[in-house]
Formats: sequence, C-alpha cells, structure tokens
Amino acid sequence: MARTDVAEKGVATGSSSNPLGRMAKLLGPGIIAVLSWLGAGDLITSSVAGANYGYAMMWVLAVSLLLRFLIVNIIARFQLCNNQGMSILGGYAQLHPSFAWFMFGYALFMGHLMNAYMIKGAGEAMSTLLHLNQPLLCSFAVVLGVWLLVGRSIYSLIEGVMKVLLAIMTLAFLSLAVMSGPDVGGIVSGTFGFSIPKDEGLHGALLVAVSVIGAVAGSIANFVHPYVMKQKGWTGPEHKRIQRNDLLFAVFVGIVINLAIWVVGAEILRPNGLKVETLDDLGAALQMFFGPGGWYIFFIGVFATLFASVVGKTTAFPMLITDALHHIHPKRREQYGETVQQDPLHKWFLLFILVTPLIWSLPGMPDFVTLTIAVNALNIVGLPIISLGLLIMSNQKKLLGQYCNNWFENLALGAATVLAVWVAIQLGMQMLA
Repeated sequence: MARTDVAEKGVATGSSSNPLGRMAKLLGPGIIAVLSWLGAGDLITSSVAGANYGYAMMWVLAVSLLLRFLIVNIIARFQLCNNQGMSILGGYAQLHPSFAWFMFGYALFMGHLMNAYMIKGAGEAMSTLLHLNQPLLCSFAVVLGVWLLVGRSIYSLIEGVMKVLLAIMTLAFLSLAVMSGPDVGGIVSGTFGFSIPKDEGLHGALLVAVSVIGAVAGSIANFVHPYVMKQKGWTGPEHKRIQRNDLLFAVFVGIVINLAIWVVGAEILRPNGLKVETLDDLGAALQMFFGPGGWYIFFIGVFATLFASVVGKTTAFPMLITDALHHIHPKRREQYGETVQQDPLHKWFLLFILVTPLIWSLPGMPDFVTLTIAVNALNIVGLPIISLGLLIMSNQKKLLGQYCNNWFENLALGAATVLAVWVAIQLGMQMLA
C-alpha cells in the first residue's frame, strides 16, 4: 500500500510547479472520453426531452449520469488493478468465451450506427454553416477530415483538438442555457419526480427516456475509456486515483453540458411550441431568441461536438473490436502482440467504422433526429449483458483483491441490469400494442 500511495502521489504532483499545467496534462483521457460520449445522442435526446416534456423526465438524466460514472469507473479500475494485467475485454472473456463474441459483434454494429448519426449530423451542421445545400458532400468532407486526423495515430494532436473543441462546445451550450433563465425549481422537481409523462410530439416519452438511458448509461462508447487511458500510459494501480479524478472531471462536464442542452429545450423550444425535428429547428429557435450571433455559436458548437465525437469513436472503437477479436482468436494476439494497432485488421475495422456509416447520409434514409433517437434506444439491448458481466468480474477477489466493488457499486450494477430489462420489455410491449 505504501508503494502505491507514493506512486499515486508522485504521478499526481508531477514535475511541473504550475497546477493548471499539471491539470491540462493529466486530464487527457477524460477530455477524449467526454467527447466520445457527448454528441448527437446527448444533443438530440436531451433537447427533445426538454422541448416535449420540460423537466418532467430530468430524473432519467440524473440516474443515467450516475450509472455512467459507476460503470466506467469500475471498468477502468478493473483494467488498472487486476493482477493478471487483463484488459476489460480479457475480464469478460475469462468469464465465458461468448462474452468476447458478443462484444465483437455489438461493438462492430453499434460503432457503425453511432458514427452514422454523428457523421450525418456533422455534415448537416457544416452544410448549414457554409450555406451549402450539400449535406452529403459535407458528410464526405467530415469523414475525410477525421481520416486525416486519426490515420496518423498522433495521440497528442487528437488530444489537443479535443480540448479546443470541448471548450467551444461547453461555452456555446452553457451560455445559451444561462441566458435562457432556467427554472431551478422545475429542475429539482423533475430530478426527484420519477414519472413518465404522457406522450407529446413525434417521439413518445418512453422512447425518449430509453434513448437518454442508452445514450448516457448504456452506451458501448463507455468502453472506449480504458483504451484511451492505456494510450495515455495509465496502466497500473498507481494511476487509480488520477483515473478516478479524471473521470469525475469528464462526468462533471457531461452533467453541465447535458443540463445546458436540456434547459435550452425546456426554456426556449417548449415555450415557443417548437419541436426538434432537424438541427435547423434548433438553429432557428436560437436565432430568434439570441440573434445571428447565437445562431453561429450554436452551430459551431454543434459541429465541434459531432466532429469530435466521430474522432473519438473512430479512434477507440477499432481498438475495442480488434481486442475482442484477439480474445476470440488468441493466435492473432501471439502474432501481433499486445498493441492491437499492429494487427492489419485494425485498419480495416477503422475504415468500416468511419466509411460505411456514409450510407445513412444518402437521400431517402431516416432523418437525423429519428436516426439518433432510434440508435441510442438500441443501446439498451446490450446494457443487461454488459452490467451483469461487469458485476460478476468486478467481485472476483482472486483478480482484484482489495479493489473489488463495494456494496453501493454492486447495488447500482444490479439496478442497472433490472432497469435495462424493464425498459426493454416496456418498449417492446408499447411497440407491439
């Protein structure tokens, strides 16, 4: 224990005497994690929930963000503290080989769909900003830009871009939310209300609630954090404290941004009877409320969010997919080593995750808002398997020793499993009715 405490202290203090400089260097994985999480899923689900239902379902966001922190923290702690040096997928695979097959297929499928609505939205935002009626062409430009950024595997460059884009996005949504004058009483009431209101607008309340849970707590993107963390060089128990603080920072930023988006929906869109059907609807409402300057701030923030999310997913999802493949076929790991990027298939997975989603930007495909809500609702399908597997392996004392779950974490993971099964059943019954 003394050795770990000294190591944590050494890493936390670092060699720099400037606290802000140390913080900027240490918060890299959290920056990338929060921008991999935040994107069209949070933008659309939170704004639709706010516009259609005010603050009535704010409790869904609160529960989802709490579960996100607990799930990602347990995932990261397992990878840092297990005594076998296993990755998080190694932990799942040692429970049963079927977990590796599930994660391989699920990550490939959801990585494609998540980038689909992110690329579609980024293309529409760029097209609007440039006053071009060519969203498909702009989507191609987004894909090309992301390829040029991640294809060189320059982590420091990606990290720097993420920090700049995060700052733009945060200032955009936060300023809009503050200027709109949020109803604090309504936020508090909705956070502890625990109710599902009657359906309003094009998207039902239950579907929106499931999409919020899927976008936040159930997202497969929660698994990208350990891979970015590994790239940063955080690989052992001595980094546990920094990892936790880094994650707290990421989740705090997520709370601020999600709340700001929700407030914009509740305080600007809902009072004016506006529904979120396209990004233009949001832009028009904000232009009406704040003028041309607000319109530009909004669309620059939207583009920054979406583009950064595509970068984050295109960087991390191929690592997750390749790692799963190596647990299905261990000989590939023996052949190419522990660095998954050395496997030639990694680049093909990257191309698949980045290029194939362009088909969803073609004319005739579902609109951006519908696609976003539907894909995020699909995230709920994998949450029971993910949380149940995590519950079992994070309590294995032979692997984790003193770093096993506490009672609250076990209770939260069990509740997440039950919640996911319940909402999936409810949504299925509603669709069949």
